[in-house]
Amino acid sequence: MLVREAIGRFLGEQGVRVAFGVVGSGNFHVTGALVAAGARFVAARHEGGAVCMADGYARMSGEVGVLSVHQGPGFTNAMTGLAEAAKSATPLLVLAPEATDERSNFFVDQAAMAAAVGAVPIRVRSPRTALADAARAYATARNLGRTVVLGVPIDVQDEELPEGPVPVVPAAAKPPVAHLSDAAQLAETLLHARRPVFIAGRGARSPRAAAAIRELADQTGALLATSAVARGLFRGDPWDLDVSGGFASPLAAELIRAADVIVGFGCALNMWTMRHGTLIGPEATVVQIDSDPARLGRGRPVHLGLWGGVEETASQVAGIIDILRKGRPASQPGYRDQALAARIAAERRWERVPYDDLSTSTLIDPRTLSIELNRMLPAERVVSIDSGNFMGWPSMYLDVPDENGFCFTQAFQSIGLGLATGIGAAIAQPDRLPVVGTGDGGFMMGISELDTAARLRLPLVVIVYNDSAYGAEVHHFTDGAPLDTVTFPDTDIAAIARGHGCTGVTVRSVGDLDAVKGWLADRSGPLVIDAKIVPMASWWLREAFGH
Repeated sequence: MLVREAIGRFLGEQGVRVAFGVVGSGNFHVTGALVAAGARFVAARHEGGAVCMADGYARMSGEVGVLSVHQGPGFTNAMTGLAEAAKSATPLLVLAPEATDERSNFFVDQAAMAAAVGAVPIRVRSPRTALADAARAYATARNLGRTVVLGVPIDVQDEELPEGPVPVVPAAAKPPVAHLSDAAQLAETLLHARRPVFIAGRGARSPRAAAAIRELADQTGALLATSAVARGLFRGDPWDLDVSGGFASPLAAELIRAADVIVGFGCALNMWTMRHGTLIGPEATVVQIDSDPARLGRGRPVHLGLWGGVEETASQVAGIIDILRKGRPASQPGYRDQALAARIAAERRWERVPYDDLSTSTLIDPRTLSIELNRMLPAERVVSIDSGNFMGWPSMYLDVPDENGFCFTQAFQSIGLGLATGIGAAIAQPDRLPVVGTGDGGFMMGISELDTAARLRLPLVVIVYNDSAYGAEVHHFTDGAPLDTVTFPDTDIAAIARGHGCTGVTVRSVGDLDAVKGWLADRSGPLVIDAKIVPMASWWLREAFGH
């Protein structure tokens, strides 16, 4: 068996169910071997889209995302999405053939490029080590949550694999438990807290971790919130405040800002999640728990950092509190009381926050659009968000059923990744309605993958918040400078969508959304909603830009 065939077969044996990519001469055979081993291959129109599909699939499935690309330009085409995945700690494996002869047109230092954006480069060194190298790459992605580029030199992949045992991919090591003294200190802190708030991030995105955090919150009277990437983790809990940060509702911001103890579980507590620190009161004690000690205190200074797994540490602290409470007077109920529960039920959702509808006869207010679509679309959905001025409206107004219903790719803050990410999320969650929120600028950047969505006949809803501009720049450069470089003539995106074989709908008013109801009746292929929105600055970007 040749190396290229053995690697594809090996990954199939590890349980890889889906791979994404664009096939060229260098990755033709390894992709075919992976398919022969039982994996489904989703062919994208561009490697930049393929890597985002693999990223979205990994985030919403809990599996390792797999990407197969051609050497040289096939790899470089994927760089922006690769940076997003690496910065997001997405478990992603890239099969990347390499031209090692510097005289080749395809030659480029792919390992250096991978490392430059935060991915882990691993090379197949020889036929003798091929499967061991592949096993190490797969284990690094799966067990450590890293984005890995497996370089397969084109001369090596055509060689015979020697006989020998197939390597076993090691199981993931159990996350560490926090040091007992640190856990005891947190337990004492929570026992004395009157207004504790727990904020869960990417590192807490699992049912077991969520259950452990909930149990500790019930024990201490803490309120619950998440960073944007973990949105939906506590859905259904009466003490869930939803997202902390720029997308936080006024009530959530008020209650988090008043907390006397804030505990981040697998959460960076960075400037986005804590609104540049304005959500942390001057007297609040800030605690961070993470399985990676390098992350402790990196996003902001903390009073106490615990190195440990989220689930393990939450359970450990709960056990210590049980012991400490024996023989003590009954403790305060923390932040929770009936009056607050009523407020949370009434005010938690953005839909309940009053606003002045700025819709005109030709443009719809993006808040009104989002609220109406939220009511109209099925609750079982997976929502993927592109980047840009528009991004808060679908993030705040479109409900999601759980943490696997919200795909938020913002670690690199690149626009144009949303459509392809949504395709990957759709394949990961086939029983849910996939929804993509994007701006017109990002949609046009990633438009090649609309063909992929149409070819796959995905029942995908693409909401294009169309203000005919790169809205962030329009609302950022407010000093009177000319804006003709970031504004565009009105584009008939609905017509473009129909040209791709999708259903295209132009929406200027609530009444125009009746066409969406018609599409929902049969969900035949993708639906693209060209929403002509009222141009307006988003407060989350004003906050980011400082004005």
